[in-house]
Amino acid sequence: MKALKLQEYIDQLVANDILIKTTIDQDSKINENVVLQMTYDSREVSEPSLFICKGANFKEEYLRQAISYGALAYVSEEEYDVDAAVILVTDIREAMALLSSVFFDFPENELTLVGVTGTKGKTTTTNFIRSILDDYLVANQKKTSAYFSSVENYDGVTKTPSRMTTPEAMVLKQNFRTAVDSGVEFFEMEVSSQALKYDRTKGLNFKIGIFLNISEDHLSPLEHSDMDDYLNSKLLLFKQSDTVCLNLDTDYLARIENAAQQANKVITFSQHNEKADIYGYNIKKENHQITFDVRTPNYTEKMTLGIAGLFNVENALAAIAAVHILDIPVEYIKSGLLKARAKGRMELYTSQDANLVGIVDYAHNRLSFEVLFNSLKKEYPDHRMIAVFGCPGGKAFNRRQEMGEVAGRIADMVYITEDDPANESVRTISEQVAEAVIAQNGSYEIIEDRAQAIQKAMSLVEGPTLVAVVGKGAETNQRVGNGYVEYQGDAFHVIKNLERYNKNHS
Repeated sequence: MKALKLQEYIDQLVANDILIKTTIDQDSKINENVVLQMTYDSREVSEPSLFICKGANFKEEYLRQAISYGALAYVSEEEYDVDAAVILVTDIREAMALLSSVFFDFPENELTLVGVTGTKGKTTTTNFIRSILDDYLVANQKKTSAYFSSVENYDGVTKTPSRMTTPEAMVLKQNFRTAVDSGVEFFEMEVSSQALKYDRTKGLNFKIGIFLNISEDHLSPLEHSDMDDYLNSKLLLFKQSDTVCLNLDTDYLARIENAAQQANKVITFSQHNEKADIYGYNIKKENHQITFDVRTPNYTEKMTLGIAGLFNVENALAAIAAVHILDIPVEYIKSGLLKARAKGRMELYTSQDANLVGIVDYAHNRLSFEVLFNSLKKEYPDHRMIAVFGCPGGKAFNRRQEMGEVAGRIADMVYITEDDPANESVRTISEQVAEAVIAQNGSYEIIEDRAQAIQKAMSLVEGPTLVAVVGKGAETNQRVGNGYVEYQGDAFHVIKNLERYNKNHS
């Protein structure tokens, strides 16, 4: 971070043509003040600050509090009747992205950034890339990479639970600065459609941008108005990427290929198109591992994944494409893929007699449900399949029908339960999901308490049984009302019930 005077921030806004006006005169003494803090949370203000007025729920009282705590000036799209200097801008999110880069001295330019977008697979792909790079970096006595994921964030110093897939621009830059200062060179991150649409990643230059796939999701008044808005938001990644890694097996391929031309270079990967630069084939399940052959411009090798799920080959191919661009030797690719694990993604637990299998996964939309359940049917053809899941409240309303349809069609039994109900009734959400299960002639039961639903699902074992607990992955809270309630986690409850099963069947 550089200790810059207030005028230098104003100059940056002028240079980027987003300043409307300011009540600060260039000759004013306030311009000589050094900005020691930048924040959009009035409760954090403790020293001479530049306060950002953002958010649909922003209130003038927040600004007044910030001023009373020491804010020098505020940045806003609206002028307020307060005793403080205003910096009025055309777009507060774009301004925040720019100003936070200035405040933290453009740390993003000192990192090799890898961005991953897609409807499903972002976390696993990011984890594969990180595992490969870290093997390579450790072998060369370098600092391991930092990352943002849906599960946790690591800035080179501290690991913290993640509350959103891609943090706000100011949080991004703060973490980038910590990473740079701690000696990090590589930073992998999931890039959500919301982050791209609302300029959280504005101004970032990704060395590699990865497009995995897309299907209908996040369609609601609070997220994306329609599929065009969702897809167009994701395509914004390309204009910020030097090289794009593109999945030739995705829907909307023609539109995506056309948009990808905004990047300097495109590398393709596929399981079905032999013309892809990175081609995966001969995919097999061996015990609880997945093996496949991969052909790249430099080699043909057999790869082994240390996690279950035939669908994870797509994520592995994306990771191979990314590290191919970075010239990572194949020995680290093989070792990294074998040891990679992603919390809450295809976590597999098996009873002592191998009769009961528990799967914990983050699948939470139509595409991920179809891929997950179809894959599990192939991998465990002799097992009765039981699904345990719910749908969130207040957003992505289409998931209730779509996930219910998929589970009702493929699973032998469905337990519908809570999953971040927010301000909606769990019973109401569950009944809407149940309608879709019924339409597929599926069997179901609503058990609102998630722990009890898992217990019930894992207590009815008649012959080989697979219980897939999906939707929350490694999350350890439930969003209830406007806050969060602690939850011990799906893996905790699966393991607990497996222990009970083992005791009863020893």
